Amino acid sequence: MKFRSQAGSSKVRDRGFTLMEMAVVITLILILVAIAVPRYEQMLVRAKEAKLHQNLTTLNKVIQEYSLDKKHAPNSLEDLVPGYIKFIPDDITGSNDWVTDPEDPEDQWDPNQSGIKGVHSASNEISSEGTPYSSWTH
Repeated sequence: MKFRSQAGSSKVRDRGFTLMEMAVVITLILILVAIAVPRYEQMLVRAKEAKLHQNLTTLNKVIQEYSLDKKHAPNSLEDLVPGYIKFIPDDITGSNDWVTDPEDPEDQWDPNQSGIKGVHSASNEISSEGTPYSSWTH
Protein backbone atom coordinates (compact mmCIF):
# COMPACT_ATOMS: atom_id res chain seq x y z
CA MET A 1 0.00 0.00 0.00
CA LYS A 2 1.38 3.39 -0.98
CA PHE A 3 0.94 6.47 1.11
CA ARG A 4 0.89 9.96 -0.32
CA SER A 5 2.49 12.74 1.50
CA GLN A 6 0.44 15.87 1.94
CA ALA A 7 3.22 18.01 0.57
CA GLY A 8 3.27 16.11 -2.74
CA SER A 9 -0.49 16.30 -3.26
CA SER A 10 -0.57 20.08 -3.15
CA LYS A 11 1.65 20.24 -6.25
CA VAL A 12 -0.65 17.99 -8.27
CA ARG A 13 -3.10 20.19 -10.19
CA ASP A 14 -6.39 18.90 -11.48
CA ARG A 15 -6.68 19.21 -15.24
CA GLY A 16 -9.31 21.60 -16.66
CA PHE A 17 -10.12 25.27 -16.84
CA THR A 18 -10.86 27.61 -14.00
CA LEU A 19 -14.05 29.62 -13.89
CA MET A 20 -12.07 32.80 -14.61
CA GLU A 21 -10.47 31.30 -17.74
CA MET A 22 -13.88 30.20 -19.01
CA ALA A 23 -15.34 33.67 -18.36
CA VAL A 24 -12.51 35.32 -20.34
CA VAL A 25 -12.94 32.96 -23.30
CA ILE A 26 -16.73 33.41 -23.37
CA THR A 27 -16.32 37.20 -23.17
CA LEU A 28 -13.92 37.19 -26.12
CA ILE A 29 -16.30 35.03 -28.17
CA LEU A 30 -19.21 37.38 -27.41
CA ILE A 31 -17.15 40.42 -28.47
CA LEU A 32 -16.27 38.75 -31.77
CA VAL A 33 -19.90 37.82 -32.39
CA ALA A 34 -21.01 41.38 -31.58
CA ILE A 35 -18.63 42.66 -34.26
CA ALA A 36 -19.41 39.99 -36.86
CA VAL A 37 -23.23 39.93 -36.80
CA PRO A 38 -23.82 43.58 -37.86
CA ARG A 39 -21.24 43.25 -40.64
CA TYR A 40 -22.91 40.06 -41.85
CA GLU A 41 -26.34 41.73 -41.87
CA GLN A 42 -24.88 44.71 -43.74
CA MET A 43 -23.39 42.37 -46.34
CA LEU A 44 -26.78 40.70 -46.82
CA VAL A 45 -28.45 44.09 -47.41
CA ARG A 46 -25.76 45.11 -49.89
CA ALA A 47 -26.09 41.82 -51.76
CA LYS A 48 -29.86 42.29 -51.96
CA GLU A 49 -29.39 45.83 -53.24
CA ALA A 50 -26.84 44.71 -55.82
CA LYS A 51 -29.32 42.12 -57.07
CA LEU A 52 -32.04 44.78 -57.31
CA HIS A 53 -29.70 47.06 -59.25
CA GLN A 54 -28.81 44.24 -61.65
CA ASN A 55 -32.47 43.29 -62.16
CA LEU A 56 -33.44 46.91 -62.82
CA THR A 57 -30.63 47.32 -65.32
CA THR A 58 -31.55 44.08 -67.09
CA LEU A 59 -35.27 44.83 -67.30
CA ASN A 60 -34.81 48.41 -68.50
CA LYS A 61 -32.25 47.29 -71.09
CA VAL A 62 -34.57 44.54 -72.35
CA ILE A 63 -37.50 46.99 -72.58
CA GLN A 64 -35.31 49.28 -74.67
CA GLU A 65 -34.16 46.42 -76.93
CA TYR A 66 -37.75 45.26 -77.43
CA SER A 67 -38.83 48.80 -78.33
CA LEU A 68 -36.00 49.21 -80.82
CA ASP A 69 -36.65 45.84 -82.47
CA LYS A 70 -40.46 46.02 -82.62
CA LYS A 71 -40.74 49.80 -83.18
CA HIS A 72 -43.22 49.98 -80.29
CA ALA A 73 -42.90 49.64 -76.54
CA PRO A 74 -44.12 46.50 -74.76
CA ASN A 75 -47.59 46.72 -73.24
CA SER A 76 -46.57 44.63 -70.21
CA LEU A 77 -43.51 42.87 -68.85
CA GLU A 78 -44.94 39.55 -70.00
CA ASP A 79 -44.43 40.71 -73.61
CA LEU A 80 -40.67 40.34 -72.99
CA VAL A 81 -40.92 36.62 -72.14
CA PRO A 82 -39.53 34.38 -73.69
CA GLY A 83 -38.16 36.27 -76.70
CA TYR A 84 -36.03 38.79 -74.84
CA ILE A 85 -35.72 37.37 -71.34
CA LYS A 86 -36.32 33.89 -69.90
CA PHE A 87 -38.39 35.10 -66.94
CA ILE A 88 -39.25 38.29 -65.11
CA PRO A 89 -36.79 38.58 -62.19
CA ASP A 90 -37.96 39.27 -58.66
CA ASP A 91 -38.14 42.72 -57.18
CA ILE A 92 -36.46 43.37 -53.82
CA THR A 93 -39.84 42.56 -52.26
CA GLY A 94 -39.32 38.88 -53.18
CA SER A 95 -41.92 38.80 -55.95
CA ASN A 96 -42.09 40.38 -59.39
CA ASP A 97 -44.21 43.34 -58.28
CA TRP A 98 -42.42 45.83 -60.52
CA VAL A 99 -44.01 49.21 -61.07
CA THR A 100 -44.01 50.06 -64.77
CA ASP A 101 -43.43 53.57 -66.05
CA PRO A 102 -45.54 54.53 -69.09
CA GLU A 103 -44.03 56.10 -72.15
CA ASP A 104 -44.07 59.86 -72.41
CA PRO A 105 -46.87 60.93 -74.80
CA GLU A 106 -44.39 63.09 -76.71
CA ASP A 107 -41.84 60.27 -77.15
CA GLN A 108 -44.13 57.33 -77.88
CA TRP A 109 -43.04 54.87 -80.52
CA ASP A 110 -46.63 54.45 -81.66
CA PRO A 111 -48.95 57.42 -81.00
CA ASN A 112 -51.95 55.07 -81.06
CA GLN A 113 -50.58 52.71 -78.41
CA SER A 114 -48.94 53.61 -75.12
CA GLY A 115 -46.41 51.14 -73.74
CA ILE A 116 -43.84 50.69 -70.99
CA LYS A 117 -40.82 52.98 -70.89
CA GLY A 118 -39.17 51.38 -67.85
CA VAL A 119 -39.63 49.83 -64.43
CA HIS A 120 -38.81 50.56 -60.82
CA SER A 121 -39.20 48.71 -57.54
CA ALA A 122 -42.53 48.49 -55.76
CA SER A 123 -40.82 48.56 -52.36
CA ASN A 124 -41.12 51.65 -50.17
CA GLU A 125 -38.30 50.49 -47.91
CA ILE A 126 -35.28 52.74 -47.48
CA SER A 127 -31.97 51.62 -48.96
CA SER A 128 -28.59 51.73 -47.25
CA GLU A 129 -27.99 54.94 -49.24
CA GLY A 130 -30.99 56.58 -47.54
CA THR A 131 -33.25 56.65 -50.60
CA PRO A 132 -36.39 54.57 -51.18
CA TYR A 133 -35.90 51.52 -53.39
CA SER A 134 -38.86 52.74 -55.45
CA SER A 135 -36.81 55.75 -56.59
CA TRP A 136 -34.12 53.56 -58.17
CA THR A 137 -34.45 53.30 -61.92
CA HIS A 138 -31.29 51.38 -62.85
